[in-house]
Amino acid sequence: MTSVAARIKKQQQDIMGFLTVNKIDFKECDIVTSEENRKWMRENVPEDFRPMTGVPLPPQIFNEEHYCGNYEAFFDAREEHAVYAFLGLTAPPGSKEAEALAGLEQQ
Repeated sequence: MTSVAARIKKQQQDIMGFLTVNKIDFKECDIVTSEENRKWMRENVPEDFRPMTGVPLPPQIFNEEHYCGNYEAFFDAREEHAVYAFLGLTAPPGSKEAEALAGLEQQ
């Protein structure tokens, strides 16, 4: 069994690795060393997405001020080839996501 900290670190690395490989610009906000970042994250996760008890745990994903979701939502979007839509971005031409969108538009 892995610790919560180890699971969070693995999830963060998974997200950052995906973004890096796909050349999607991002900014990592450390909530461990910055009380300001921690407070901002906790205040900006919408009520509907907060745990019943406690506070939202990282990783939480935002596009500027827009809340995208947590790791599970990111993972689901990645499995469905819909990460760009999840992030509120336009899929680049030739990507699986762009091809899927083009196929839907032709129907």
